[in-house]
Amino acid sequence: MSSPAVEVQNLRKVYGSGHTEVIAVRDASLSIARGEVVGMLGPSGSGKSTILTAMALINPPTSGRVSINGTPVLDGPKALVDLRAFRRQHLGFVFQKANLIPFLTALENVQIALEVNDTAPREAKRRAMELLDYLGVGERANNLPVALSGGEQQRVAVARALANEPSLLLADEPTAALDSQRGRQVMELFAKVSHERNAGVLVVTHDHRTLDVFDRILEVEDGSIAERVLTRPQTTP
Repeated sequence: MSSPAVEVQNLRKVYGSGHTEVIAVRDASLSIARGEVVGMLGPSGSGKSTILTAMALINPPTSGRVSINGTPVLDGPKALVDLRAFRRQHLGFVFQKANLIPFLTALENVQIALEVNDTAPREAKRRAMELLDYLGVGERANNLPVALSGGEQQRVAVARALANEPSLLLADEPTAALDSQRGRQVMELFAKVSHERNAGVLVVTHDHRTLDVFDRILEVEDGSIAERVLTRPQTTP
């Protein structure tokens, strides 16, 4: 049985001290399998982003452990690996805005993510084009971001996040700037990526219209995690 894409144990994050102490996350634990897409819900200030950035190895916790693809990477604030190198090799991150480099084409935005990880330029270009085709924007490969719609930009951002075949893909409100149709298309894209490319995917979202795309839903409130039981329509045999 393969290791989870990510496993978080007793995560705790405290800001400040004494009378200014704020507990952002309280002993949160979760596990996401490879090939599973999970949604994370919760009100603003509930601790979602703190959990996400700890998993992304950007904002280490005060205590608790984070393991990715079976490798322990954080023990509280202590790094157990070279975090920067590990992120490049094992993690993909999609932000609320696509954050594409404006003077590079869609193809070049994906290609550069491969080249910084020491992929030869010709191979990087081939793989970048393959990813854009896979995500349905291959015909837009030579366009600058300004010439792409919001949904197309997010597809390119997903392609960039997948460039180095991560075991874990994290997304922070990736449909916040999209209309309902394009938002749903992007959410369905995460499910496709998870199931077809065997990546664990965690999506932080406020969009309740697309919850049916997830395999599981986690709810965060006051820094604690609970799992919501999904009810799906019954299908007639």
